[in-house]
Amino acid sequence: MEFLKPILFAFILSSSTIPILSFSHFSPIDHYLVDCGSTLKSTVDHRIFLSDSSPSNSPFLSSPRSFSLRNEHPFQGLPPIYSSARVFEVPSKYEFQIRDKGTHMVRLHFQTFSSSNLDLIRAQFHVLVNGYVILSNFSGVSAVNPRIKEFLIWIETETLEITFVPVKKSNFAFVNAIEVISAPKDLVADSAKYLSYERSEDVNGLSKEGREVLYRVNVGGPKVTPFNDSFWRTWVPDDEHFESTEGSKKVYSSGRIKYQEGGASREVCPDNVHNSARVIKSTNSSIPNTNMTWTFPAIDGYNYLVRLHFCDIASMSIGFLFFNIYVNGYMAYENFDLSTATNWELSTAFYVDFMVSGDQEGVLRIGIGSSNQSVPYAIDGLLNGIEIMKLNNSFGSFAGNLSADMVLKRCQGNTVNLVPYIVILCLIVTVSLMFRQKVIGRDDSFSWSKLPVVDSWKVKSSMGIVNS
Repeated sequence: MEFLKPILFAFILSSSTIPILSFSHFSPIDHYLVDCGSTLKSTVDHRIFLSDSSPSNSPFLSSPRSFSLRNEHPFQGLPPIYSSARVFEVPSKYEFQIRDKGTHMVRLHFQTFSSSNLDLIRAQFHVLVNGYVILSNFSGVSAVNPRIKEFLIWIETETLEITFVPVKKSNFAFVNAIEVISAPKDLVADSAKYLSYERSEDVNGLSKEGREVLYRVNVGGPKVTPFNDSFWRTWVPDDEHFESTEGSKKVYSSGRIKYQEGGASREVCPDNVHNSARVIKSTNSSIPNTNMTWTFPAIDGYNYLVRLHFCDIASMSIGFLFFNIYVNGYMAYENFDLSTATNWELSTAFYVDFMVSGDQEGVLRIGIGSSNQSVPYAIDGLLNGIEIMKLNNSFGSFAGNLSADMVLKRCQGNTVNLVPYIVILCLIVTVSLMFRQKVIGRDDSFSWSKLPVVDSWKVKSSMGIVNS
């Protein structure tokens, strides 16, 4: 039996490593990366984007009039997916087969450039996804950096369709690259705490609502690229949005982040966001009377989902961290106890979701402040990450009051508006021909008789007129 020991050891080793490998990297069932307008595949952050001109990807695209455009002077430092574009002269769509029904991330890449044939800056168009208007009157504004638009859409059908509809005055649309990826099952929560002047209550049924991702912020830390995120997201530093400069500081940790079953996961928020934070710290026997505040632009007429990420990487001991959470001026949580929320574990990931409505001020504020239960000589406030998403309105739109049906009807109206005139012209010609035929038929009905021939001499003699 000695000869079985090496085999048994190898089997145990392989069995023990399988779970580790399976949980170390997210593998989506639906995973489409398309380099639009390119003839070759491109690699970005170790991810391969396939050309939409290749035979394997050509079934995705359904367009009677589209063409590829190549940037003759590629931008330095930009990924290769921004060196080409697919241009549409009429409504066109990409169709993706869906095997994993549920939430899907749809990410569109836009980078304007000009060539000898066309200037993409002049583009203006709508974009639809399975009944949602995700972009309306979107224009190719000149910018040094690409514009990336990301949405989370619930898909129950067997196909996901992305439709590009040119606006009449520009007559063309474009896109540089497309990503369609099935999201982790724990990414989108079904409920959130709704905050308003009248009430504060839990709302349910949010998992099937469409969402536009507006901001992903790594509080207190550096930029996190898709290469360092298991769901290939970008998290930007918070410096642009952070208003408070006194009474807080940045902290970092190189320790291991813990994820509890049924709670936050690396796919919800990566280690590189949890490993940094901004904190309010009491350095003496008094509690700092300060708030950390972040501001973001927000449009009136939409509801916004605010997700805050917490991980206590700063406290020396458990059970001493209490603080208040404010969202848009509302007290979201008073005396929030992160220790209890994480089952009394330090360096453990946790998040909370809030929903608020945009107002006429056009600003969404997030605040963290010390509470009346804060402890001296301890951490009295902490935040690791912020995500803000806009929910679709009653028209199923993220950009205005046009539904998908209205956009398509307008498009059809622009393309068939000559038909009534053609019909009228045909009727006029038909009536004219019928009238002419009737007139000719009436003329043919008259009977013609031969005139009698009369001898002129006889006539003259009868009248007494005789030539001598």
